Amino acid sequence: MERIVLFVGRKFQSNIPFQEYIKREIHRNIGEIDTFYFFPENDNALFLHLERLLNTESQLLIVTSRAASSVVGKLLCTIMADNQILKENMLIPSSTSVFEENTYLLNYKKITINVLTAQENQILPQILIQNEIRFASVQLFDIDIETANALLTPLAQTYEVKLHFSLLVCEWVLLNIESKKYGNISQFISSAKSLLNSKLIPASNIGAFIIERLSHAGKKLSIAESCTGGLIASFITKQSGSSAIFEGSLVTYSNRLKSNWLAVEGKSLESYGAVSEEVALEMSEGVLNVSDADYAISVSGIAGPDGGSEEKPVGTVYICVRSKDKSRVEKLDFKGDRIYIQEQSTLYAIKMLIMIDKELFFAK
Repeated sequence: MERIVLFVGRKFQSNIPFQEYIKREIHRNIGEIDTFYFFPENDNALFLHLERLLNTESQLLIVTSRAASSVVGKLLCTIMADNQILKENMLIPSSTSVFEENTYLLNYKKITINVLTAQENQILPQILIQNEIRFASVQLFDIDIETANALLTPLAQTYEVKLHFSLLVCEWVLLNIESKKYGNISQFISSAKSLLNSKLIPASNIGAFIIERLSHAGKKLSIAESCTGGLIASFITKQSGSSAIFEGSLVTYSNRLKSNWLAVEGKSLESYGAVSEEVALEMSEGVLNVSDADYAISVSGIAGPDGGSEEKPVGTVYICVRSKDKSRVEKLDFKGDRIYIQEQSTLYAIKMLIMIDKELFFAK
């Protein structure tokens, strides 16, 4: 059964933070969505599109603006040959089975429909569609998609699941698992973990997973960032519980602050430049010393579109991860625009943190 979300209201396209908040809540409540549609309130094509959707076998979540809610109700009633009634200060189809404030649920033919009215700066109304476990995600490390696919396809056939691979950064693959009609996702993940061992983390939210593992071990993390401008810190701190493991982050763009805050040697900056292996190493050492954390991440690079050179083109990034007893630094060459280079740098830094302590992060 397909899961579809239909946004009705121009604000959902123009107000991106509002749209992303709604999508996060939908994902948290009912999981992966197959298709998103967007329509302004006065689009004449909305009726025909809605009529087509109501003749599918699916779960349909309609998110409307306050201005569009009555229009959507009227269109639903027209298609279903129903009439509207007043309940809890809402005009809703009389065939509605469940309703709460600003949200209602109804069934028509083979489709379940949940209509909710969303307002900016307000908590999203209750999502009434029931969650059916059809999707799950796990993280694969130190393996390429072709090898992972060859190893896991026989298991997928055994447990009747479909696999969808996506490369986040080099040797970090996001695996989305879709259950077929009689599929067993949990058994597939358990068997895949046994097969791949220290290459698979059975978690969809890697940030929350890192916090859980570091917290359980009583470990702390600190970060020194330059070209990512705080994105790595944001990746960690947007998760609940991050205060238990996160000491802090220093965003040092200028050489002066790299020296004053992180004790980067002036001769290193002069001889090798801010974007260099030597400076990344000293940044990680400096933030580890000043915070007395157990792990440190540092990153320095050229996100562009300006600032590159023949020797160090745009996309050149040095990332260092350090623990109390070892360190690792890598030079990367990322492609894309400024934001994508920053995001790839963030993900690669997270991958390096995980790989520097496999015993901690891959333990069962």
